[in-house]
Amino acid sequence: ALVDILINESDQFLTNLGKEKGGMTLVENEDIQVILSKSDKTPIVVPGGAACNTIVGIGSLGGDARFIGRRGEDTYGRTFEKQILKNNVEPVVSISNSLTGKVLSVITPDAQRSMFTFLGASTELDPKLITADMFNETAISMIEGYLLFNKDLIIAALKAAKDAGSLVALDLASFEVVNASRDILEDIVKNFVDILIANEDEAKAYTGYDDEQKALERLSQHVTYAVLKIGRRGSYVSFKNNITRIEPQSGNAPKDTTGAGDLWAAGFLFGIAHGFSIEKSGKIASACGYEVCQVMGAQIPEHGWARIKKLI
Repeated sequence: ALVDILINESDQFLTNLGKEKGGMTLVENEDIQVILSKSDKTPIVVPGGAACNTIVGIGSLGGDARFIGRRGEDTYGRTFEKQILKNNVEPVVSISNSLTGKVLSVITPDAQRSMFTFLGASTELDPKLITADMFNETAISMIEGYLLFNKDLIIAALKAAKDAGSLVALDLASFEVVNASRDILEDIVKNFVDILIANEDEAKAYTGYDDEQKALERLSQHVTYAVLKIGRRGSYVSFKNNITRIEPQSGNAPKDTTGAGDLWAAGFLFGIAHGFSIEKSGKIASACGYEVCQVMGAQIPEHGWARIKKLI
């Protein structure tokens, strides 16, 4: 379990920190406090983490959703659990004496986010306690790429999901995650993954290709569905060697891209789980990605969900 802490800042703020814009950096809790102390902005705090954002999105669409994780016995952790319950998500959450994990997103005027992640209690989830029962009656299990930093845990989750008869979706999370997990990633995709999701940077890191068609072909090599997200230009979905172009939803300029990929995945996986066509699933996905970019953070407001649900 992770909470999102969001602040709007200038490019110069990141320069002063000595940090490059974009991507994700693993840090300690103290590092997050130091960065926050250098900003005079009031942070927004909401439930976060890639998998949680996706699962909350599925629950908000009306799907049956469950979140498996671990949180601290602190204000952040209690807020996290309370908020996901409000969004129709069943929490299967164990409690730790450690601090709840958190992701600080520094959002610059171009709506780009630079993430600083303290994993905290989320790393303490015991692989031995992950069972197939946790995945009972699950059509699709969403595994976030950040779990690749914990090999024993991700393998336990993947095996349990497969034993329960679930499809497995893996979002590659960030190019840093791909680069740091090369020793296990290929085998995991080959042996466990049915739906592989990547953006342009992640796809290049995974496949070695700049060319989108070559990258998509390589992404689809061992999986049933391969998704290549290409930002404001939309996305491609490869299914059984057939490629479908998904157009982005047009409208207002984004205010914040936090959670855009996560909510895109929510819409797409909701559609696939309900037997919708790739085109319809993609249209719902694009609408989810668009709506979340109209607000700060990864929580789409109710009027946004109302617009999306008209597509179902």
